Amino acid sequence: MSLSSGATLEEATGELAGAPGSGPKGSTGARSVQRFGGAGDIVLKVLAALVLLYLFAPIFVIMVFSFNKPLGKFNLKWHEFSLDAWLHPFAYPELTKSLVTSLEVAFVSTTIAVVMGSFMAIALVRSRFRGQKAMDTFLVLPLTAAEVVMGASLLTLFLDLGWNRGFGTIVLAHIGFQLSFVAMTVRARVRGFDWTVEDAAMDLGADPRRTFLKVTLPLIMPGIAAAAMLSFALSLDDFIITYFNAGSTSTYPLYVNAAVKNGLPPQVNVLATAILGVSLLLIGAGSLWNRRRAGAEV
Repeated sequence: MSLSSGATLEEATGELAGAPGSGPKGSTGARSVQRFGGAGDIVLKVLAALVLLYLFAPIFVIMVFSFNKPLGKFNLKWHEFSLDAWLHPFAYPELTKSLVTSLEVAFVSTTIAVVMGSFMAIALVRSRFRGQKAMDTFLVLPLTAAEVVMGASLLTLFLDLGWNRGFGTIVLAHIGFQLSFVAMTVRARVRGFDWTVEDAAMDLGADPRRTFLKVTLPLIMPGIAAAAMLSFALSLDDFIITYFNAGSTSTYPLYVNAAVKNGLPPQVNVLATAILGVSLLLIGAGSLWNRRRAGAEV
């Protein structure tokens, strides 16, 4: 069979398959398939838009209600536009104190978890030792275990040790689940690392410490930065594990939970919106830095 200059690809394939209505008239089936595919794309786009709306609607509500002027102690109904809450974001000392506590816990726990988790990831990739598969399994357990299980188990441990619950126990509890996130994230970056560059650096006279600081660390820094941002966010908004091990210490999520029962000031939404804005700025700065770094390498 020869394909004439006026025949289409659909007509030729229809003749080869022996399909009924092949040829110029048989192209109607192909057009119907295309129409069905277009309708399917529209349905998928609508579903994606609905999912995004479902995910971002609470964030939009928080941002809107940060400009609300509540009548009474509950900021749950819209009354009128006001900038009072933004002009006085720290009007409630207890709310400000809880936010500062959350930031301190997140900073300390993230710093420790990033250092320990990064070295753990490098060791798991570079070294081969007995029990490595078991180590990988234990590394994933904090990611899959329910937070209520981790919170209750850590509470039992601290009570058995006779420790007073507070800032220190919160930090230790957060490090417990942050380590897994850091190690898994950094390990994904280290797996693609070309270890021959370390050999080249040491052949040129660099000692192991200088090789790590000048060669290895800069190359895996994007993975470490991503792990640090993820760990900081997870620590900042953790509620269940913190609730079990906080004692009398109040973090930002714990304060908001208690404030819902007594009165929710608009400053809660203001600070939440500010945290969201800072997070977006950090993500944007990180993306810009990665693009410039990639362009410099090219």
